[in-house]
This record gives sequence, C-alpha cells and structure tokens, in this order.
Amino acid sequence: MKHVSIGGLDVSRIGLGAMSMAGYYNIGAGSDAESIRTIHRALELGVTHIDTAEIYGPYSNEELVGRAIKDRRDQVVLATKFGLVSHSGGGPRVLDSSPANVRVAVEGSLKRLGTDHIDLYYQHRVDPNTPIEETVGAVAELVAEGKVRHIGLSEAGPGTIRRAHAVHPITALQTEYSLWARDAEAELLPLLRGLGIGFVPYSPLGHGFLTGEIRSPEQLSDDDWRKTNPRFTGENFQRNLRIVDEVQAIAAEGGATPAQIALAWLLAQGDDIAPIPGTKRVTRVEENTAADSIELSAEQVERLNNLTPAAGERHEEAVMNLIER
Repeated sequence: MKHVSIGGLDVSRIGLGAMSMAGYYNIGAGSDAESIRTIHRALELGVTHIDTAEIYGPYSNEELVGRAIKDRRDQVVLATKFGLVSHSGGGPRVLDSSPANVRVAVEGSLKRLGTDHIDLYYQHRVDPNTPIEETVGAVAELVAEGKVRHIGLSEAGPGTIRRAHAVHPITALQTEYSLWARDAEAELLPLLRGLGIGFVPYSPLGHGFLTGEIRSPEQLSDDDWRKTNPRFTGENFQRNLRIVDEVQAIAAEGGATPAQIALAWLLAQGDDIAPIPGTKRVTRVEENTAADSIELSAEQVERLNNLTPAAGERHEEAVMNLIER
C-alpha cells in the first residue's frame, strides 16, 4: 500500500472508515467478530489509517476499534471525533465543542480505544455556540499533554478553517468527496493546499451508490437511512444512475470493479488525499484496498471528471444544516 502525507501525518492512501460497523446503513447481518476480522485484514493489506467517532453507536464503535487494535496499536494511525455528543446533559447529536466538553470527550475516547493518545482528533461538526478559537485552543492543550498528536476538522467551511489554523496547525479536513459529491473542488481543496492541510474524503463511494450494486431504492430496507437521502429518491435516483453507468463502463475496460474505479479516481486527484471507504466486510476491504494499484489513463480520468453532477442535495435538510458551507 502506498502512503501519502496529510498535513505532515503519514498514512496509507486508502484508509478504513469504521462507521458502518456501528450499525449504520443496515446492510445485512453482521457481527462484531466480522468487523474485527475486517480491521485485521485491512492492517494485513497495509492500511494504517482507521477512522471512528464517539457518536458512532454512540460509543460502541470506539470500543470495537479498541478491541480490534489491541496489541496492534503501533500499526495504526487512529482517528476519532468529538463534538456531536454533549456530555453536560445534552447527550448524543447535540453540538458541543466547548473546552469543558472536549476534555470529557477525549478521556472517554482514550478509555474506549484502549490507548494513551489519539493520532488525529477531529471536531466532528462546527459548534456555532463555541468560537472555533476556543475549541482548537482546548485541543491544542491536549496536544501539549500528549493525549492528541494532530488536530482535524470535519465539514468545516473556509472561514472556520482559516481561523482554526491560525490558532494551531490543522492536519486534515474530513468532508464528503467522491464522483457524486464534488463541492470541495471549488474552494475547499485550493484553500487546504494553500495552507498545507490534508484532505480525508469520507463516503468516497457515495454511500454505496458508486458500487453499482444499488439499482433501485427498493433494494434498501425500510430502516436504511438512505431511503430518505435526496440522491436515493425519486427522479434523482434515476438520474444518478448515469454516473454509475459510466463508472461501470470504465471498470469493464480494465477488469476492475466500479468501487475500485471510484477510489482510483479520488487517488488521482492528488497526493494529499486519503479516502476512508467504510465497510464491515473482509471481502469489501480487500476490494477497496486493491484500488491502490489501479492507474487510470488520462482519458479515463477526463471522462470521469466530466460526469454530470449528482442530482439532489447530499443529505436531507436537517443534516445539511450541520454542515458549514
């Protein structure tokens, strides 16, 4: 597995997102044992970058990752996130990046992950009630104490990124980026490159859409949150299939899978980009990591670059309201 530098932090250029191991997507029967096997297989294949968050579960995903990397900690660049759980009584899905909450959150994450330090600690979503300078200042204190090695932001807008970076160097921004979520190209990517901040795309396979295996909304179970995602509903779904059709066509040319082509396109966007495709299946992590060896031709990259943008917002309104734009 090739490595890249994101803001000075060395990681495998394909990582592993652990969110689906906490029950998100409801993509069929799974188990903690299979999830742990998936993490172990990823490490065997050269993945070093594993991403989780306290809100996943909540809490249980960090515990699972902690069990999986026990006795393997030195192989892992461990990333987790705070700020979507208020520990002062608000609970899960309440924005709270106050310095006091950061202090409580980090201690919980360290305990659940079974480690004395977090390699990359992200603010999960920007808290409009706490100046970013105060939040980053609190995490910077954790860096000084050795509990955190690098600071990240997730779904932060350009102004917040600049202000945060002025307080303490920001190592990485995590935001959705893929062939069907390309908003970051206009302003965020140039800004990050100008500041020397790495980019960690989440959902690089469009929540599974870019795998080509979802051809109808009826394939999703009724309790799958994608049922209400604007890009998976109505006419938008049918329009977005055209993106998948082109990805599948290029995959057929090179004997690859659509997921591998979607990841290879992301990797071709720069050596400061480290996507974290999520899965809880050994077969999927094997498929995804194999994208590391795929080299798209200039003509194939151009075809993918020129795809019609995805139809519909990338999340429903309540979720989009938590994303700085």
